[in-house]
Amino acid sequence: MPRLWDISPPVQEGAPVFPGDTPYRQQWAAQIAPGCPVNVSTLTLSPHVGAHADAPLHYDPQGVPVGALDLEPYLGRCRVIHAIGRGPLVTWDDLAHAVQDLPARVLVRTYERAPVDRWDPQLAAYAPQTLERLADLGVRLVGIDTASIDPAESKTLDSHQVIRRRGLRVLENLVLDAVPEGDYELIALPLKLMAADASPVRAVLRSLP
Repeated sequence: MPRLWDISPPVQEGAPVFPGDTPYRQQWAAQIAPGCPVNVSTLTLSPHVGAHADAPLHYDPQGVPVGALDLEPYLGRCRVIHAIGRGPLVTWDDLAHAVQDLPARVLVRTYERAPVDRWDPQLAAYAPQTLERLADLGVRLVGIDTASIDPAESKTLDSHQVIRRRGLRVLENLVLDAVPEGDYELIALPLKLMAADASPVRAVLRSLP
């Protein structure tokens, strides 16, 4: 039987978000009681909470919203590459040991243990030149186990601008702690949110035959 790895962090109250972003909150609109047969909750959250897919609308004022994106990049063969402890920028040298015959999707692990319960202002990000070289090799989706492909303090978002220009898709806030380096099937479909700049995903990896 294929093995599954859940690479999504828990989404709950207290889940870390970018400073100033909307935290996750849950309230009960209805609860099981005499005269009420169901529990119904109301959620308030940023679409960047937990594992998520950024849409071009997030970093391009004329960009496409997440609900209009082609799903193909989010489903298929991918490679997990370890660059644990590297940073503040993941360079090509950090990945060069594992770039032979790359599939169209690349996920990079930078943490020994992802901080799923706290914000990390020192998060590792992609160097823009690294994304350029991945795109040159035919990569269509990049992922990382931090909250952003750019440094937390960046105001120019140079790596986001590379993926805008090169047409790449991105997954952020993955949890790759238990995933050995190698090739897998990625399944990480965004919701069909027709005006949103991002979407939460339930990201999983499945072992290949």
